[in-house]
Formats: sequence, structure tokens, C-alpha cells
Amino acid sequence: MEINHEEMANYFDQSILDYKQGSSRLEKHLPEITKSYFKFTDACFEPGKLDQKQKQLMALGISIYAQDEYCIIYHTKGAVEHGATEEELMETVAVCSALGGGAAFSQGVTLAMDTYDFYSSKGQQH
Repeated sequence: MEINHEEMANYFDQSILDYKQGSSRLEKHLPEITKSYFKFTDACFEPGKLDQKQKQLMALGISIYAQDEYCIIYHTKGAVEHGATEEELMETVAVCSALGGGAAFSQGVTLAMDTYDFYSSKGQQH
């Protein structure tokens, strides 16, 4: 399948922008809750016994299982930014599919892999 990188950029990057704009809107109305949530999630993704790549892959697997398209895109991008390989992403898809069945498999082999292809090739263009 031929990838139209301009359309993919608009879709993936726009999805992340939509999430950030929605978060900012919520923060205007519920600043303490929003700030506390992001402080908590930021702390969860700090390196510890698991490094940031492992945490992004774990979050990706959970996102695929939960059918959360925004988080699939966000955590696939995060995994790529922390050095995840295509093989590591595929293993994440496989493990999550073992638990989540066909719905998880379909999200993994489409949205997660398309996002991986986009962001891994984007990094190579610079």
C-alpha cells in the first residue's frame, strides 16, 4: 500500500493536536484536576526500572486493547521517539492481540503500524 505522507501527517499530527486542544479546554474549566492528572502521568513515564521506551510500548498495548485511537497514535509516536523498532512494536501488537482478540489485532496492524511507519520515516527525513 502506498502511503500518502501529507495525508498521514495531517491525520496523525492533527489527532495529537486535537488531544492537546481538548486538554487545554478542560484545563480552563478544571485546572487543578487537569494539572494533577498530567503531573501523575508525567511521573508514570519517568525512567525507573522500566525505561521510557518500555513504558511507551506498555501504554501502546493498553491503548490498543482499550481501542483508544488517540492514545494509540500518541504512544506509538512516543515509542518511536524513544527508539522502538518495528519488531518491538509488532511484538507489542501480538501480545495485546493475544488478550484483546480481533479488535486489538485490527487496531494494531492498521493504526499502530501506520503510525509507526509515519513517525519512523519522518525521523529519517531530517
